[in-house]
Amino acid sequence: MKANSGLKKNRTKIQMVLTALVILSVVRQFFLGNYHNMFLGILTLILFMVPQFLDRKLNVTIPPGLETVILIFIFSAEILGEINAFYVKIPIWDTILHTTNGFLMAAIGFALIDLFNRSDRFSIKMSPYFVAFFAFCFSMTVGVMWEFFEFSMDWFFGMDMQKDWIVPAINSVKLNPTGANVPIHVDVQSLAVNDETWNLGGYLDIGIVDTMKDLIVNFIGAVVFSIIGILYLRNRGKGKLAASLIPQVRSKQEEELSSKNQ
Repeated sequence: MKANSGLKKNRTKIQMVLTALVILSVVRQFFLGNYHNMFLGILTLILFMVPQFLDRKLNVTIPPGLETVILIFIFSAEILGEINAFYVKIPIWDTILHTTNGFLMAAIGFALIDLFNRSDRFSIKMSPYFVAFFAFCFSMTVGVMWEFFEFSMDWFFGMDMQKDWIVPAINSVKLNPTGANVPIHVDVQSLAVNDETWNLGGYLDIGIVDTMKDLIVNFIGAVVFSIIGILYLRNRGKGKLAASLIPQVRSKQEEELSSKNQ
């Protein structure tokens, strides 16, 4: 209990610091006249309330450790990534966030299926492996849907959410002069665009490498959480790491007590 109380205090401090930084960013963007970034800051403040909203509506207790990760993730994606251009300044920033997103989405999927699994309304009880598998599939589905969104924004609105990559070499059957189904390896040193030669050290890949990289790291994050979830369900109530990261379904007595306290 003392350890959990300490985590809650640390979470509250982190939330206060992050909220203050977001407010300062919103004010700064207002005076700079950048209203788009100001809107992103306001959106960040709204997203900060999502964990508490889920806690109340789903009767699920989001542990301090997981909530802290969620808050830092939102701040890193919107304030640091978008407004302060960390996506451009730090090449691995997008990779880090997509890995974290895979982890967080698996946690949400885990909480949803565990909510049904422990409900008195359902007679079927699922094994820890199935619950973890559902969490993994939920995370990967959200990851794929996000990539659909990125592609749609790039294709229809001329954005560049699927970042381009410089590919120094290609292997393609299209370049085989014999027409055989055998790939030919070609090193690419320069790129010609509208009769202008760009010495990029390769050709400009439009999105596919970024998409596959995002899905791979999402897969890694989902697998890591799924393993933690299996260990938690097999030893429910044990383990400090799992207790700080696994959303827990409240019992009827805990829910009634929570309602009285509110």
